Amino acid sequence: MAAPTDRPYDLRRVAFNVLSGTSMSCPHVSGIAGPIKTLHRDWSPAAIKSAIMTSDNINTQAHGEHPSVAAANPPANESSSSDLDAERNPIKNSSHAAATPFSYGAGHVFPNRALDPGLVYDMSIVDYLDFLCALRYNAMARRTFNRGSFVCPAAAMRLQDHNYPSITAHGLHAGTTAMVRRRVRNVGMPGTYTATVVKEPEGVHVAVSPAMLVFREAGEEKEFDVSFTVSNPAPVTGYTFGAMVWSDGSHQVRSPLVVKIMGNE
Repeated sequence: MAAPTDRPYDLRRVAFNVLSGTSMSCPHVSGIAGPIKTLHRDWSPAAIKSAIMTSDNINTQAHGEHPSVAAANPPANESSSSDLDAERNPIKNSSHAAATPFSYGAGHVFPNRALDPGLVYDMSIVDYLDFLCALRYNAMARRTFNRGSFVCPAAAMRLQDHNYPSITAHGLHAGTTAMVRRRVRNVGMPGTYTATVVKEPEGVHVAVSPAMLVFREAGEEKEFDVSFTVSNPAPVTGYTFGAMVWSDGSHQVRSPLVVKIMGNE
């Protein structure tokens, strides 16, 4: 939802001013990060960001459910309901077109849930420097971020494996498959998490392996792979979106899925 714009086509008029956009979301999210860091002083910036992103959700109020209930019981066809606002209308971007995760990101933030996310996609400074190496940043550029020397690994990491909470596969053609690897760390009690693809990107089959992760202690890390297979022929080209969730029954660790399907050009 955007504030009145004063554009000719926008007939909304109010006696007060509402500011929206990244300039406003930044201080709000920073305010959420503060209590998380206070409660979890050993968490990295990446872990805090992951906690905020993966505990986000969209459309939960549209269903009249508490966010945790809605995430645990996603609709059979999330594509028909996940992009609805609180009034059950399709979420639109600033151009009044249908919004996507490129517009609303991981979703609506829930600060209380971010304090206890269950799992986090964590990264250290080395992970970021490895990412810069894979992007072929030279030593001088890397020194800007590291304030010192850093030797790139002999085998560069795959860019798609950067341990970010959202998961992307880019440049897929009809009939092809891409695999993306992620790593999660348990920040809660021991438990068993099961993966559910709550929405597959249109024209793409998504599989998670392993589909179950067992954590016996806090701080334990596990890796998993997500494969994206584009149907042949592909029904769409361009970006298509979905979502997956890791759940132990009480935590819902949600990640947006993004696939770029190429045409025949």
